[in-house]
Order: sequence, then C-alpha cells, then structure tokens
Amino acid sequence: MGKIIVSGASGQFGHAAASQLLDMGQEVIALTRSPEKLADLAERGAEVRAADFDSPDGLADAMAGGEKLLLISTTMVGERPRQHGNAIKAAVDAGVQHIVYTSLLGVRRPGNPSVEGFDHIATEKLLEQSDVAYTFLRNSLYAEAVATAMAIPALTSGSKPENAGKGRVPIVSRDDCVAIAVAVLTQQGHENKAYDVTGPELWQLPDAMALVAEMAGKPIEVQLVDDEGMYQYFDAIGAVRKSEDLTPDTPIPWASEGMVTFGQSIREGFMDIESDDVERITGKKPRTLKSVFEQYQGAWPA
Repeated sequence: MGKIIVSGASGQFGHAAASQLLDMGQEVIALTRSPEKLADLAERGAEVRAADFDSPDGLADAMAGGEKLLLISTTMVGERPRQHGNAIKAAVDAGVQHIVYTSLLGVRRPGNPSVEGFDHIATEKLLEQSDVAYTFLRNSLYAEAVATAMAIPALTSGSKPENAGKGRVPIVSRDDCVAIAVAVLTQQGHENKAYDVTGPELWQLPDAMALVAEMAGKPIEVQLVDDEGMYQYFDAIGAVRKSEDLTPDTPIPWASEGMVTFGQSIREGFMDIESDDVERITGKKPRTLKSVFEQYQGAWPA
C-alpha cells in the first residue's frame, strides 16, 4: 500500500492515528503547522511536513506521494469549509486516491440545527463533488470530552446546566474513532461510504452526569434549561456567541452557538442513532462510557 497522509498530526486524534499506522508498518506522511512537535513520529520513520490549510500555497507539495489522506476536521467553526476545501483541492492535485474525513453523527438528517454540522455537510458535499474516493466517519460525542470538559466543572461547582434534555446520544471514545479511521485507511472496500461511529450505549446527558457523581462520590445537580438559558450560562463564563466574534484575545477559544445548537440537536433526536459500524470494521467492541470515566477519574477534583 502507498503512503498514508495524516492531517493535524500534532493533535490528539491525528497523533494517535499516525502512531498506530506506523505500528502496522505503514508509510506515513504527517502534516502539521508545528513540525517541531512531531519529533517522536519522525524518529519512527514518518515524513513530517509543514502544512497549513489556511495557506493553499505548497499544500499539494506537502501531500505529494500520498495515496490516501486522513482529513481530520479543523477546529474553527465557520472556517472549516474553506480550510477543508483547500486541503481537498491540494489532495486531488497531488494525486491522492482516497480521502477519509472525520464528520459528525446525524449530520445529514434533514433539519439538524447544529451549526458545527453545517461545516461537516459542506465538507461532505465538497468531497462528493471531487474527483477522489471518500469515506465519511460520522463521529458521535467524545466520551473523553464528557469525562473532562463536562465532568470537571460539574464536580467543581456541584451543578451543570444542560439543554440536551432527555435526548439520547451514543457517546463514543476517541480511541474507537481512531481505530475505525485506521481500519478504513488500511482495508479495502470502504470507498464512497459513510459510517456512524458510536459507542455501545445510548445516553441521556443527565444520566451520564449521574454516573460521574456516583463514581466521584460528589453530587451534581443537572439543571435542565432551554437554549437561551444555555446561552446565558456561556455568556456568564465569558464565551462569545458567534464564531466570527472570536479574537486571539478571547478568553474562551470557542463560540457558544456551536455548543448550544449541539445540545439542541441531541434534544431533538438527531443523534439518537444505533450502529455496529465500529465493531464490524475494527473487529473490537467499542469502549463503554464508564471505562473512559475510570481512565480520567484521577483528574477529577477530590
């Protein structure tokens, strides 16, 4: 098999995927804006190349010689279609044959309100219109985010506002998202397909917080709020509402619109999806939410 390009290789997802591919004896081209952060992958034989999806110049050269690309979605909501479009064009120009893209669960269900989802829909459409084979990995909510970004503030304050209500979401470990990405990149027959990347259980977020509270031995009061109440909570901690209002000096590096509409999409059932794609493609059962909580429990406030 030819060389596999991994974008965002200095991020957690990209680094883990590149590392696993190297473990399997694959030739890897690791793309990053910060090559100095990938000395460990370089020592193991990866070709580390500088690449910035904001700068189309030189992107095709950075992808030269690659057969497949793992396109990990960037973090800037609203900017991603432009950034991903630059990457897709460069990959096509470089002769890449297959692009595997990390998308979002439930994203193509009509009426999904998630503004984060709009970026993923736009990117999926760019790939469908391109001259390259694609695979969409529609990842659910990360268990690791629930175990850290949700659990730690909730344990610290003893409460958590939540606009996802009683909606269900198949919370998935990032480990399983990486595993299915590596499998798709190294197996045959996944061209022009979409997979729902989910954990083994559907969770209501208040029940997930109840499990955190039980395991930590500390109470968490979940306050079910409407979308405006959720916006007011994020306003109070200093988050801007719209991604276009973000500046380098903004204390919180994300906009609340993405978080609030994500919760709305769960509440309205857009992520209530059961799938066996992880086990079917990787050959392993996906991790439970409790196992991820056990992994991160040491970081919780005592």
